[in-house]
Amino acid sequence: MTVTILCVGKIKEKFYAQAVEEYRKRLGRYCKLNVIEVADEKTPDHAPSAVEAQIKEKEGKRLLKYLTETSGYKVVLAIDGVMMDSPELAGHMQKQMVQGCNEFVFVIGGSLGLSEEVCRCADLTLSFSKLTFPHPLMRVILLEQIYRSYRIMYQEPYHK
Repeated sequence: MTVTILCVGKIKEKFYAQAVEEYRKRLGRYCKLNVIEVADEKTPDHAPSAVEAQIKEKEGKRLLKYLTETSGYKVVLAIDGVMMDSPELAGHMQKQMVQGCNEFVFVIGGSLGLSEEVCRCADLTLSFSKLTFPHPLMRVILLEQIYRSYRIMYQEPYHK
């Protein structure tokens, strides 16, 4: 099983990078983890909506390059997506695996979100919260939930 995190931007803070590496180690028992980072665009303060749309499109084209090359199950993270608790996410992943899925591709957009074209590629649009999180932190939260999902699937203990 392969899990790919496809995201806009790089992690600059050491503590986020360390957390990602910790979950990479933990997930090594269950899957191969790939993290693919595409370049983000600089977003000017108070940019008009037309400029923001152009930025999302540019970032989206970079993401689509990878999304169109994979046959994996694509999960796009967006505020307006479906919300699941941890057991539901684990159950959803397990169902896809039983049906033959051998790769999950989780997509985290840039600071402005994802282009409509990227969202249309999704097999599932998932929301973790109505709150906004820094993108590096969202990567850590996502990895923690993927790890938790595997622990649930394998009926292994994990703190609640």
